[in-house]
Amino acid sequence: MLELRINGELHQIDVPVGRSLAQTLRESLGLTGTKIACNEGHCGACTVLVAGVPTLSCITLAHTLDGAEITTIEGLRDHPLVDAFVRADAVQCGFCTPGQIVSASALVAAKPSPTSDEIRHAMAGNLCRCGTYPKIEEAITSWQG
Repeated sequence: MLELRINGELHQIDVPVGRSLAQTLRESLGLTGTKIACNEGHCGACTVLVAGVPTLSCITLAHTLDGAEITTIEGLRDHPLVDAFVRADAVQCGFCTPGQIVSASALVAAKPSPTSDEIRHAMAGNLCRCGTYPKIEEAITSWQG
């Protein structure tokens, strides 16, 4: 039995060894905001926070996280960055948006007013097939927390 605190709520779930955190979130807990795209840890669509650190959930094995504190996009629904992404029109198709917002939330938690270089560095692991990088940077720069 695995115990995880997800978005502030304690969950006890039976997870087979080898199941990814992304699969566990989506299939066992119904938290489908976390997207699975490449399933190899290359694109960042599956990014969640584990103890406040951006983590690629598609390549993180759930059974290694017993007792962990996890934040998904559902746990950030009231974060000011969500509104900033909408205002900046940084959502395009929206598939990468959950991972983008999760990564950006870790950045602004550590540095509320990041420079363009800091934003680009922190967001480098999150790919956007629509190419909205300037709008994503605008959203992060303009957020009001």
